[in-house]
Amino acid sequence: MWWFCPDGIPLVSPAAGRPLRLEVPAVSLPVLSALAAGPAPSPSPSTSTGPLPVTPTFQDAQESATHAASWVEENWSTWLAIGLRVLLVLVIAAVLRVFVRRAITKLIDRMGRTAQAVDGTALGGLLVNVERRRQRSQAIGSVLRSVASFLIMGTAALMILSTFEINLAPLLASAGVAGVAIGFGARNLVTDFLSGVFMILEDQYGVGDVIDAGVASGEVIEVGLRVTKLRGDNGEIWYIRNGEVKRIGNLSQGWATAGVDVTVRASEDLDHVRSVIADVAETISKEEPWNERLWGPVEILGLDSVLLDSMVVHVSAKTMPGKAVSVERELRWRIKRAFDAADIRIVGGPAASTEEESLDPAAAVAAPSVFANAESPQSTATAPIPSPAPSGVPK
Repeated sequence: MWWFCPDGIPLVSPAAGRPLRLEVPAVSLPVLSALAAGPAPSPSPSTSTGPLPVTPTFQDAQESATHAASWVEENWSTWLAIGLRVLLVLVIAAVLRVFVRRAITKLIDRMGRTAQAVDGTALGGLLVNVERRRQRSQAIGSVLRSVASFLIMGTAALMILSTFEINLAPLLASAGVAGVAIGFGARNLVTDFLSGVFMILEDQYGVGDVIDAGVASGEVIEVGLRVTKLRGDNGEIWYIRNGEVKRIGNLSQGWATAGVDVTVRASEDLDHVRSVIADVAETISKEEPWNERLWGPVEILGLDSVLLDSMVVHVSAKTMPGKAVSVERELRWRIKRAFDAADIRIVGGPAASTEEESLDPAAAVAAPSVFANAESPQSTATAPIPSPAPSGVPK
């Protein structure tokens, strides 16, 4: 019979009467229980030939968490400082952008209110109308707001990148090369845009002005940063690129001049002609709406030219911008009526009939002919030959 002990396996032989002690390795209880349970089932055949996946243990997870906690503990102050700096840059940029845009908007609104206050007066006509000021102020405000936003947000982005210790030299160099390439590729677009900005800032023309842009002329109906729209004399609309305009003649800026040439016969009394025109000028300067359109007295500048059968009297007046044509038409109308009442004939009108004038209508039909006189040699030569008398008839 054999007995087992915890630290070995003592064997007692009944015959010898003395114990035998054999040292064997210690076996844990789970192994023994597994062996006692029975033979282990044979493993199922596996199709994978690679190494078996290693299942992470709780100790490995604990070590990873310990390393992460120590890394966070070591670097949390740095990341917190970077985050606060980025947040501060964004807040300052946003506040500065809102403040600048509001200031620009208030400035543009003040310009619009000033234009509305002076509209309808002589000063308003001298400056610009409301629509022109409105479009000009909106264009200027849009450009200023866009430029301010680009500068503020671009500077904030560069500051944020420098906070993360990113080298900005390659980025700025690439941006410069890209800007040069885009500038060469879209140079016409850039030229049109810059020309439009300077035209608006310098107030070269506006809505309602009549301009001569070289390539086209007409009334301005819209001013843009790239294209200007003109309404031609026949109603057509011209689209002019701002970069193509080399010169601009503004016929509606400041003041205009109305000029009328009056052609009368050379035999008219100049003092009488001057007095009649002066009466017309005094009358038109006191009536509405011509008293507002006239910005100065109607002046008789004198004789513009003197010919054998006619002479030209030049009349001029300073008017509101864009009203010169209407003032010229009204002056011609009134001068013609005043001349008819004063019996002053304008060259080209019906001639005055007098008793000394010849009333022979034949003088105006054809020139005198030699055949009109029956005794002339030409008439005798063309007389018919008389027929011979019959025989037996006494002559």
